[in-house]
Amino acid sequence: MKKLLAEFRQFAMRGNVIDLAVGVIIGGAFGKIVTSLVNDIIMPLIGIISGGVNFTNLSVTISPVAGDKDPVVLKYGMFIQNVVDFVIIAFSIFIFIKLLNKFQRKKQEEAAPEPEPTKSEELLEEIRDILKDRKS
Repeated sequence: MKKLLAEFRQFAMRGNVIDLAVGVIIGGAFGKIVTSLVNDIIMPLIGIISGGVNFTNLSVTISPVAGDKDPVVLKYGMFIQNVVDFVIIAFSIFIFIKLLNKFQRKKQEEAAPEPEPTKSEELLEEIRDILKDRKS
């Protein structure tokens, strides 16, 4: 049992697992922000542009109330709203990853050491230096 707990602790303390946990927590909070942006700002503006349509209320009743059964309702307005949520989140992640890759490329370019000269380049440099010495 102790060995299992030790292995779990080692697994949980790896950098990737901690990074993933932080990413999931931040992603959840970001999702709430985007949902609020879509629900409270974007969709009302789209509703105004489209003639006052409230997308959250758009639905089609497939099967009406029958006795004690609830009606079967197709809520396509909520689907449209969730698609807008997804597009905004996907675009935000795309921009973030693009910026991250740009910064990583700059770091790699700065950190790239100058390659060592080949043997033929060294010989050519020696010949050049000898020729310079002869001219002087």
